[in-house]
Amino acid sequence: MANKPTLGSVVKNVVMGGFNKTLQRLRGAGLDTDSRLINATAKWSGRADNQDWRVRLQLPSGSDMYNEFFGNNQSRLAPLNDLGGFFWPLTPSIVIQHMANYNALSQTHSNYPFQAYKNSQVDSFNIIGEFPVQNQDDAAYWVATVNFLRTMTKMFFGKEQNFKGNPPPILHLSGYGKNMFEKVPVVLNSFNVELRSGIDYISTKQDAVFQRQAPGSTPLHDFDPGTFNPNSQDQTWAPSLSTISVLVTPIYSRESIKSFSLRDFAEGKLNGNGDGNIGFI
Repeated sequence: MANKPTLGSVVKNVVMGGFNKTLQRLRGAGLDTDSRLINATAKWSGRADNQDWRVRLQLPSGSDMYNEFFGNNQSRLAPLNDLGGFFWPLTPSIVIQHMANYNALSQTHSNYPFQAYKNSQVDSFNIIGEFPVQNQDDAAYWVATVNFLRTMTKMFFGKEQNFKGNPPPILHLSGYGKNMFEKVPVVLNSFNVELRSGIDYISTKQDAVFQRQAPGSTPLHDFDPGTFNPNSQDQTWAPSLSTISVLVTPIYSRESIKSFSLRDFAEGKLNGNGDGNIGFI
């Protein structure tokens, strides 16, 4: 009785057979030997912050505004301390419109008007993405994200001491790598959070989360359910799936516009690369 072929032998025969295009793609991905293909194991890998291509909104690190809102582990924004903002866990939908505006100059007895250039601009654009929540860790992050968006659409007012009268902070938009969005200064015009019916909601106790931030405690985002206080009154319910959309507008100061060069822009030198640089789009 013949031995039943194993999965590894089947994969080997398929790849090493007549499917040359498949073999080329595998070799292009670095799977150039049989043993590497058969013994390969799928796993999540970390990514350094400077290589993170996820779409995110954050306060400029090191700025006075950043220090005003982040670094306090008792704050409702504490789950966002490392980033100084938030990112969409799933790839969002973004539509960007660039415009070159012209004025039509009508001429007497002419079939075609002259087009006089007026200005160029990047319109406001929406970022729409789903936000899944699967555990208390995700729920705490979702609550902090909504609180962050609520905060970034309000001015400093009332009892404020340091920034009284200031408008809402300017944020940095980053995502998809350094040649797409990198530290693009934007203002947050509006945001929408869809709280759906017919789905599960997950409970999180924010105060129990922050009690764990003492020296030597378990790092944030690595929750131990046994540490939660069952008598906590600070309880919030986050939807297991929601949609968070924001409307942002690129904004540049007069001082930053002085350094603009169309040649440098075309060569990718104004994409926000380097410390302290903002990104032009």
